[in-house]
Amino acid sequence: MFQEKYHQVERMLRACTGEEDVLLTIGGDHADIASTVAFKLAKKERRAPQKIAADIAARLSADPDLGDIRVEAVGPYVNFRFGPSLLSEAVREATKTGYGNLPRRTERVVLEHTSANPNGPLHVGHIRNTVIGDTLVRAFRKAGYPLEAQYYLNDMGRQIAIVSWGFDHLGLARGEGEKADHYVARVYVAANRAIRENPEITEEIDRLMQQVERGDAETVRKFRAAVSLCAEGIKATLAALNARHDRFVWESDFVRIGDVDRIVERVRRLPQAHEDEILWVDLSEQGFEKKYILRRSDGTSVYSTRDLAYHTWKARNFDRMIDILGADHKLIGAQLRATLELLGEQPPDIVYFEFVSLPEGSMSTRAGKFVSADELIEEVTAKAYDEVTVRRPELPEGERRAIAGSVAVAAIRYDIVKVSPEKSTVFDWREALNFERQSGPYIQYAHARACSILDKAGAVSMPAYHYETEHEVALARHLARFPVVVEQTVTELRPHLLASYARELADLFNAFYHYDPVLKSEGEARNSRLALVDAVRNTLQESLATLGIDALRSM
Repeated sequence: MFQEKYHQVERMLRACTGEEDVLLTIGGDHADIASTVAFKLAKKERRAPQKIAADIAARLSADPDLGDIRVEAVGPYVNFRFGPSLLSEAVREATKTGYGNLPRRTERVVLEHTSANPNGPLHVGHIRNTVIGDTLVRAFRKAGYPLEAQYYLNDMGRQIAIVSWGFDHLGLARGEGEKADHYVARVYVAANRAIRENPEITEEIDRLMQQVERGDAETVRKFRAAVSLCAEGIKATLAALNARHDRFVWESDFVRIGDVDRIVERVRRLPQAHEDEILWVDLSEQGFEKKYILRRSDGTSVYSTRDLAYHTWKARNFDRMIDILGADHKLIGAQLRATLELLGEQPPDIVYFEFVSLPEGSMSTRAGKFVSADELIEEVTAKAYDEVTVRRPELPEGERRAIAGSVAVAAIRYDIVKVSPEKSTVFDWREALNFERQSGPYIQYAHARACSILDKAGAVSMPAYHYETEHEVALARHLARFPVVVEQTVTELRPHLLASYARELADLFNAFYHYDPVLKSEGEARNSRLALVDAVRNTLQESLATLGIDALRSM
């Protein structure tokens, strides 16, 4: 309903102003939908934006198609406010299963996220990639897009050669109960230590990389075995975070099927390509000073070459590509896009994120000094269990542990995704687990409270949807916006918008619950408020699911 009205307002503003971009925003204290188009027109018409906004509001107010949407100018802003009938319909819609689902789209999307090197477990720095990526995956699917989530496995790089050498030469056995990816990391760290003590091992590493590029069967088998072992552990960590990939794509496959050779030949024909001891592309016209190297002096390809092959393969199979990359990949991401454009290929949309850290300090896989995602999940789960035990000591231990597991994932995922990707953040478990302060568990608790109210109320014989009080109306307005927030999230690739929406919904529900009695009210007021609570329950459930968080009925 809100989405339809949003686009109706958009069409009417375009017709009224002649502008294609009418600069709409949703939400706020004074409007359900607002436009700043008057600022844009002021430059063209050389009039004060306040007068332009007033003229637009006057013209639109006379249009009967607006129904009970009220339009008014507030200074330079054109504000649109929904009337009672629209709010009643919005609450009714919000009680339906699948609320927020958008119509089915035909555009096929591939989204690659996490894709950490398989030389050890995911650490805290990686999981922001995972949480941002998986939340966008869920949002795109809710928005109606057929989407495939991919993990790109680097099984040809120097790090994997070092791991493979370590397995062959160090004789380190896997410990009893040791997780596969932690075992691989232990081998990798030990192998790096051996290389520092004996630099001649570097020649053996180089030889392994040449052999795997040539397709030497035994070397390929060893590299694959090491990567598969690490991927086994990585998949378990992803599952613990409620994240799942549809496909793990092997980097070496693009060498094996000839795509890397084909991309090299295409690059060679570019006027910007140079071939001396190495093959490189001059991207200075695109604003890059550094050479974009695609082949080493020993004839082996580099990661960038195989990345080009991977993206041309994706472009053949999907209509849109999205990559989630850390801010330290901005240069290579921009070079990749520029080179694909020179080749006449579709470039990916890239979401760059700044890093998440812990108060304890930095992490480094190479030095063996890092905080793994597994350790973080284990620690936060233990803290969550303590908190749940304090709150619900009467529950059986198994139930408390199940709740703690869901609460821990909610704490981690929400605390990471609530911050816009371009801002760095520090994960503090105390804040993330705070049931009272705008955290993931805080939103879960609002859902559990709504479930409890409905359970106590029992069946409603005569549903009603009539809202008058300040808190009823504010809650109904916010419920109406959910489908547009889903659309806005995928359009702008900003998953924190979903996080903000869910938190604000919990805030508004708690205020409503505090000021407007539900179970103690009577007649139409009681039935209307119970419908509102049910709409909140359902919308929280849908929004939490899109955030990858369990909607608990009891906490």
